[in-house]
Amino acid sequence: MANFIVQFPLKTEKYQEDILDKRFEIGRKIYNSLVNITQKRYKEMTKTKKYRNLMSQLSGDKKKDKPVWKEIAEIRKQYDMSEYSFHHDAKKMQKHFKDNLDAFTAQKIATSIWKSYDKLFYRNGKKVYYKKYGDMNSLEGKSNKTGIRLKNNTILWNGLKIPVVIDYNNYYEYQAMQSDISYCRIVRKYVRNKYKYYVQIVFKGNPPVKVDTETGEIKHHIGQGDVGIDIGTSTIAYSSSTDVKILELADNVQNIENQKRRLLRKMDRSPRATNPNNYNEDGTIKKQGSKKVTWKKSNHYIKYQNGLKELNRKQADVRKYQHECLANQIISLGDNIYVETMNFSGLAKKSTKTEKNEQGRFKRKKRFGKSIANRAPSMLLEIIDRKLSYYGKHLIKIDTWNAKASQFNHFDDTYHKKSLSQRWNDFDGIKIQRDLYSAFLIMNIADDLKSFNINKCNERFENFYQLHNLEVDRLTGNKNLSSIAI
Repeated sequence: MANFIVQFPLKTEKYQEDILDKRFEIGRKIYNSLVNITQKRYKEMTKTKKYRNLMSQLSGDKKKDKPVWKEIAEIRKQYDMSEYSFHHDAKKMQKHFKDNLDAFTAQKIATSIWKSYDKLFYRNGKKVYYKKYGDMNSLEGKSNKTGIRLKNNTILWNGLKIPVVIDYNNYYEYQAMQSDISYCRIVRKYVRNKYKYYVQIVFKGNPPVKVDTETGEIKHHIGQGDVGIDIGTSTIAYSSSTDVKILELADNVQNIENQKRRLLRKMDRSPRATNPNNYNEDGTIKKQGSKKVTWKKSNHYIKYQNGLKELNRKQADVRKYQHECLANQIISLGDNIYVETMNFSGLAKKSTKTEKNEQGRFKRKKRFGKSIANRAPSMLLEIIDRKLSYYGKHLIKIDTWNAKASQFNHFDDTYHKKSLSQRWNDFDGIKIQRDLYSAFLIMNIADDLKSFNINKCNERFENFYQLHNLEVDRLTGNKNLSSIAI
């Protein structure tokens, strides 16, 4: 069943904020205790020959691997590496804090750890991490009947009664409150040097339609037709029958990144001044072995830390807002939206190869980690898919390996491998920007999602070329998009 989330501010008193902070810290301690227990089990399980042999038998073929996965699942049950076992462990810990945390909230903490292990089991994660002091900033229930629940515009939770600020004059909030509640989540955010508290209510069903308050018209419509998306680490190109564009992803994030860079320099200088004995003469941190290194934090450093928290929050909010707006724009162009299958986590990692350039110097192993972290292309695709799901549609992923949109030429039905620096295609005097052309080809993918429909390409090319030229004219001289060579 589909869900949607609406966030409302909480009208908290000082004593209530203190109780909430205490409960977040208890939640963090339960989380870390569970990580500690489960890590020991996980290490013991991975030491066994049987488990290692089964993991080595996995080929990547789902059908062939099915019986192997069944045996692996049995071993995990023997070592209590299951979501149910985690819930049982959390319940035992929760009894010591029953005045503050209910059983359902403790179980949801256990579920979040299980999700981390689930990624680890299927080789989509490296490690299950502990949470540092102050890192636990949300706690949620399992239903709206017990634990954290909303009743009469008030959050009730183990003796706490906190009013929720709901604007019933706001059409969207009013319509949302008519839906059934699945569960509630309490969140704290560091805003302008102070924690502010919110409740995120998870409602059942699809979100209400947003309406222009002045005209009464529906704000965001879904279009009809095919749309092709060629998404990169920092840019996105899309093509439809009415619009062709290439845009920088979350372009307002970079201004905040520049502020972060300057602040991080200050944060690096401050501990060097207050802890000179912890550094070697060359500026590197001394290795203390088993001895714990003590660090003094100056008032200035604490101020910089809080400033960094604020910038990270702003950056996340700006990125999310821009992605939501762009997703609405793309969905308004068509209801069949195609995109290449991308492995962004792989692109974010450093290269494993050690290579030298023509001068004999080692090449940098860095790839696109920072760009992907700032631009979050994967998040944009998730938002598009979520918005399409409200209309019974989903983002359609094509077979990148077989289709090869960046190499295909629909004029002669051939493939030509190009270097990454080659940003333009020249088809007998017709020059087309590479990313825009890839988006056009993806838009005209065949039903098998592995090849391109040449008839569609020929029929739609003239219209695409006109829109392409308008977009190139619009972008000429744009220094922020120098990577696309316009």
